Amino acid sequence: MAQLMWDEKRRLRGWYWLAVLCMMVGLTTVGFPHVGLPTVHAQDEEVVEEEAVEETTEAAAPASTAPAGKQESYLAWMIRSSGVFGAIIALESFILVALVAMNILQLRRDNFLPPALIEGFEQKLQAKDYQGAYETAKADESYLGKVLAAGMGRLSRGYEEALEGMQEAGDEEAMAVEHKLSYISLIAATAPMLGLLGTVQGMIASFKVIANSETAPKPKELADGISTALFTTMEGLVVAIPAIIAYGLLRNRASKLTFEVGLVSEGLMSRFSTVGKRPAGGGAPAAAPAAPSAPNE
Repeated sequence: MAQLMWDEKRRLRGWYWLAVLCMMVGLTTVGFPHVGLPTVHAQDEEVVEEEAVEETTEAAAPASTAPAGKQESYLAWMIRSSGVFGAIIALESFILVALVAMNILQLRRDNFLPPALIEGFEQKLQAKDYQGAYETAKADESYLGKVLAAGMGRLSRGYEEALEGMQEAGDEEAMAVEHKLSYISLIAATAPMLGLLGTVQGMIASFKVIANSETAPKPKELADGISTALFTTMEGLVVAIPAIIAYGLLRNRASKLTFEVGLVSEGLMSRFSTVGKRPAGGGAPAAAPAAPSAPNE
C-alpha cells in the first residue's frame, strides 16, 4: 500500500513537472513573436529605408556619372580644359626648348675665346706681323676675334682709339648675346600671364553657370571652368619656372665669358700701350705700327 502511494506521488510529480514544462514552452512560443517581431519589423524598415536612399541617390545623380563607356584620360581632360591659352603656352614651351638649346651651343667657350685664335694672334704679334695678326683676327668669327679686329683696325690712331674700338665691338657683341637671351626672359614673363588669363576665363565661366542657374548648380557644372583655371595656371608656371632658371644661368655664363674676353683682349693689346704717348722725359710719341689693311674679299 505504501509502495502504491509512493508510486502515485512520483507519477503526480512527473505530471506536475511536465505541465510546468509545457507552460514554459507555451509561454516561450507565445512570447517570442512579441519579442522578436519588433526586431524583424525594424530590420524590414532598415531595408526599406536603404532601398529608398539608393533610389533617391540614383535619381539625384547626374546622368554622366553612370558608366558610359571608356572614362576620359587625364591628358585628354587637361588638353580639353586648357583651351586656346593652353595651346599658346604649349607652343611657348617648344620655343623655349629651342632657345635654350641654341644659347647653350652659342655660349660655349670656343665661340668666345678660341685657343687657336689666341695662340695664332700672339705669334703674329711676336713676329711683328701686324697685318697677319689683323687678318687672323678678322677671319675669326668669334667674340674675341671681332674685338681684336676692331682694336687692330684703329691702332694707327693710337692705343686709346684702339681700346675704344674694342669697347664698341665688345658692346655690340654683348648686345647680340643679350638679345638672344631676352627671348627666354620674354617667355618667362608671358607664360604665367597667359596662365593667369586662362584662370580668369575659367572663373568667369564658373560664375556664369552660377548666375544663370535658378537653383544651386551641381559640382560637375562648375568643374569645367575650375579645371580651365587650374590647368592654365599650372601650365604657365611649369613653363615660366624653367625659363627663369635657364635665363639666369645662361646670362651669368654670358657675363663671365664677356668679362674674360675683355681681359684677354686687353692683355694681347697691352704691348701697344705706349703707342701715341709721349715719353716721360719728352720727345716724340712712340710710332704706331703700320695700319693693317683690310684683306682682299
